[in-house]
Amino acid sequence: MGQEKYEVWFAGIRGLGARKKYLLHEALKSCRNAYYIEETQLKKFPFLTEKDGQEIRQAQKRKDPEKICEEMKKKGIRIIPYYSEKYPPKLLQLADFPFALFVKGKLPGKDTEKAAIIGARNCTAYGEKYAVEYGRKLAQAGVDVISGLARGIDGMGHRGALMEKGKTFAVLGCGVDICYPREHIGLYMDILEQGGGILSEFPPGTPPLAVNFPLRNRIISGLSDVILIMEARERSGSLITADLALEQGKEVYALPGPVDSPLSTGCNRLIQQGAGVLLSAENLLNEWGIMPDNLCRKTEIKPDKNKKTLESEDELVYSCVGLYPKNVEHLVLETGLEIRKLMRVLVSLELQGYIKEVSKNYYIRR
Repeated sequence: MGQEKYEVWFAGIRGLGARKKYLLHEALKSCRNAYYIEETQLKKFPFLTEKDGQEIRQAQKRKDPEKICEEMKKKGIRIIPYYSEKYPPKLLQLADFPFALFVKGKLPGKDTEKAAIIGARNCTAYGEKYAVEYGRKLAQAGVDVISGLARGIDGMGHRGALMEKGKTFAVLGCGVDICYPREHIGLYMDILEQGGGILSEFPPGTPPLAVNFPLRNRIISGLSDVILIMEARERSGSLITADLALEQGKEVYALPGPVDSPLSTGCNRLIQQGAGVLLSAENLLNEWGIMPDNLCRKTEIKPDKNKKTLESEDELVYSCVGLYPKNVEHLVLETGLEIRKLMRVLVSLELQGYIKEVSKNYYIRR
């Protein structure tokens, strides 16, 4: 834990940008040297402002970083600094690559193709359908799916990949020990159980502040080979991610939508400006040089006993959902199912068209 505690401390210095952390580390050769640096020495670096120096000195007064490392170990969290062999090489191509990643679970494979599936939080059924479909088809072809665990398109992209036993990775705008939004806790756990990972450049315990999400978006695009935007308003975070991806030299594709839908305005505008058009997952894979027939993994066939169990859980949850909205807490009490299992069944029923989420965590029968 010797060097790691200094890396955790250094990565967590608030107010000091990723680029300046890199420059300071390169100058001092270690995070330990930064931890013990004197105020007079800080003034020797021209890239550090007086405010930067104050941030570093303030960080030196915080609690022993060894305690943070102990907490991370208990929670199964690792830190991967930029000079580690495990650090994703694609991120190093960013001008402001994160000094380190905090990881729960696994990192995306270095030799696998990766696609980001992103879009509107308050998406339509049209956007949800295609986010799931592309997540599934890409996972079948062995592509890692990257997204941000957000409501709407992000969550559906993750879920589609999981439905085909694929690998998917969530990049958060908070600490990896915090599931945000909270209602995605089942999805969060499924990602980890199925061999994926939860990633962030923010230390454990960091809350989901609005200022963190644009920074998160550059990591989503940086990790990916292509970026797929399912639905987006004319001004949205997804379009910011698209701009970042283009600056990074990545391919951007958009799902065309109705011209009178505000949630398709951003996608249609991207297509007008030259983005690739998402016509089908098969078409995308062929353009990408991936032949789905050769790489597609067969879905595991479960024995009849498991099938009957799944059907009975579907019927149990469906019988508790009525014509008036019920929230997840009531359904947990009525069904007796664990929250993670309940959320999985609710998503399955919604995708099959039996129920509908009318507002956050409230469901009715269709």
